[in-house]
Amino acid sequence: MGVLSSFQNIFKIEELKKRVFYTLGLLAVYRIGCHIPTPGIDGERLSIFLKKQIGGLMGFFDIFSGGALSQMTIFALGIMPYISASIILQLLTVVIPSIGKLAKEGEEGRKKIIKYTRYGTVFIAAIQSFGIAIGLESIQIEGGPLIQVPGWGFRFMTMITLTAGTAFIMWLGEQITERGIGNGISLIIYAGIVARLPNAIISTIRLIKIGEWSLLFILLLVGLMFFVIGGIIYIERGQRKIPIQYPKRVVGRRIYGGQSTHLPLKINTSGVIPPIFASSIIMFPATVAGFISIPWVQGVARQLSFGSPLYTILYVGLIIFFSYFYTAIIFNPVDVADNLKKYGGYIPGIRPGQKTADYLYKVLSRLTFVGAIYLSIVCVLPTFLIKEFKVPFYFGGTSLLIVVGVALDTISQIESHLLTRSYEGFLRKGRIRGRRG
Repeated sequence: MGVLSSFQNIFKIEELKKRVFYTLGLLAVYRIGCHIPTPGIDGERLSIFLKKQIGGLMGFFDIFSGGALSQMTIFALGIMPYISASIILQLLTVVIPSIGKLAKEGEEGRKKIIKYTRYGTVFIAAIQSFGIAIGLESIQIEGGPLIQVPGWGFRFMTMITLTAGTAFIMWLGEQITERGIGNGISLIIYAGIVARLPNAIISTIRLIKIGEWSLLFILLLVGLMFFVIGGIIYIERGQRKIPIQYPKRVVGRRIYGGQSTHLPLKINTSGVIPPIFASSIIMFPATVAGFISIPWVQGVARQLSFGSPLYTILYVGLIIFFSYFYTAIIFNPVDVADNLKKYGGYIPGIRPGQKTADYLYKVLSRLTFVGAIYLSIVCVLPTFLIKEFKVPFYFGGTSLLIVVGVALDTISQIESHLLTRSYEGFLRKGRIRGRRG
C-alpha cells in the first residue's frame, strides 16, 4: 500500500504529473520511430541476415537501439553516436587544456560542451550511416543482393535518414531532460532495452509449455534474477565516506567553520563505461572477420565470438583496465586534495596536500578494484546463463546495469519532487539515493 500511495501522490502534484506524462509521450514517439523502415531497404531479408550476426558488434548495438538496428529503421543508429561523442568530449577535457577550461567555467562552459557534443554526434552518425550504406550494398543473400538499386543515391539517402534519426533521438532526450523527469538520454536507452522484455517472457513461456524447463528451475532462475538486481542496487548505492574536518575561524566576535562533513567515494565510480568500451573493442574485429571468407580469419572470429573462453578472459581484463582508466579521468585525487587545502579542510589523521592525495588514491584504487570485479561478474553472467542453461534471453551485462541505474536515478528525482512538497515518497524511512549518491 505504501508504494501504491506514493504513485498516487505523483498525480496530486500538477507539475510532476505533467512531467511524467510528457516523458511517457516522448518515449512513445521514440518507440514508434523504431518501427518506421529506412527507404530502399528490405527489412525482412535484412533481419534474416543480421540474426547470424547477433553475437557480434551489431547485436551489441542492437540492444541500445531497442531492436531498431536489426530491422534497419530510421532510428537504427540509436543514441550510440551521442554516447560516443560525449565520451570523446570527456576524454578531450583531460587531453586538451582549452576544453578542460570550458568544463570548469560553469553554465556557459557546459553549454559550449553540449554544443560540441551535438556537432560530434551528427558527424559520427554521418560516418556510421555512410559505412552502413556501403556495407548493405555488399551483402549477398539467397536470391541476389540485398539492395536492388545501389549507388550514390541510396548511400546519401541512407546517410541522411539515419543521421536525421539520431539527431531527432538526441533532441527527444534533451527535451525529456529539460521538461520531463529523469535523464532523457538514459531513459531512451532504458526504453529500448525494456522493449525487448516481452519477447523474453514469451520465449520463457514457450520453453515451459514444451517441457524444456521445470517449475523448480523457473523459481531458481527468478530467485537468481532478484538476487542479482538487489546486488546491483546495493553496489550502485554503495560509497565510502571519507571524513572531512574544517577548522574554526574567528572573525571579529563570530566563529566560523568547525563543521564536519564527508567526501563520498562510490564503489563503481566509472559506471557502465568499462563494459561498453570492452565490448566494442572485442566485438569489432570479430564482426569484421565475420564478413571475410578466409579460413584463418574465420578462426579468429570464432575465438572472439560471444561465450568463448578467449572472449570471456579478454572481456574481464578490459573491464578491469577501463574501470581504472575511466576512474582516473573523472576523479583526480590531487585536485581534490588541493581544493581541500585551499579551503582549510583536511582528513583527520592525514596531512593536507600530497599525503591527502596519496590517501585518496589508495582508497579509490581499492574501491575501483571491487567495482571492477562487480562489473565483471554482472557482465559475464549472461554468458554463463546462455551457454550452460540455454536461457533464451540476455539477462545481465551492460543492459541490466543501465536499466537498474536509470530506474534508481528516475525514482530519486520523483522522490525529490514528492518530498519537496511534503508528500510521502517511495521509501518511508528516507529518501532513495540515485547512482550519484
